[in-house]
Amino acid sequence: MTALRFKTPRFRTVVFDLDGTLADTAPDLTAALNHALGELGRPPVPAQDVRHMVGHGARALLQKGLAATGAVSEALIEQGFPIFLAHYEAHIADLTRPFPGVEQALAALEADGVTLAICTNKLESLTHRFIAAIGWEGRFAAIVGGDTLSVRKPDPAPLLEAIARAGGGPAAFVGDSITDTDTARAAAIPCVALSFGFADRPADQLGADRVIDHWDELISALATL
Repeated sequence: MTALRFKTPRFRTVVFDLDGTLADTAPDLTAALNHALGELGRPPVPAQDVRHMVGHGARALLQKGLAATGAVSEALIEQGFPIFLAHYEAHIADLTRPFPGVEQALAALEADGVTLAICTNKLESLTHRFIAAIGWEGRFAAIVGGDTLSVRKPDPAPLLEAIARAGGGPAAFVGDSITDTDTARAAAIPCVALSFGFADRPADQLGADRVIDHWDELISALATL
């Protein structure tokens, strides 16, 4: 896929969100959420609704699932959270798959000497477990999760930390939600948004520097930033 190659890479590091960006994790997240809700006596949440609840971490996902099915309390969240985590850890990549074109785009960046990193609000332990399950161990120079620091996206610190751990910039960030674009803006980092992720609003309302409709557009989008 020579069309994907940079002739002169501008970015030393490209950082990626995970859920809804690198992979469609919604099926396994939905299964874990609905398992926990069922244990709490709640009805399931439709899969399409869960896609728009993802992005602020597992605990926030459970809170949103509870809110969608009844009353919410801290006690219910505390009760349901370990149930959610246990199920998700055991089934983290049963149905999850990288989005079409991800492998080719990552390989093209690597071939041009670009360092890859992840900045996600997923718990760091779950992120490493997922990376191992999907066969991506060793591919990312840095992984910063939602609990790696004392703050999480949209605070810019996790993104800046991921860039630093990966060896520094210049860097760009690729994500799918307003959380990601707000994070990039706060960090003063160029951002590419996907139109097909888990966003709760149209992609043209995310405020990204570029919006792409397929992963095979990533390299050319980065080259124009």
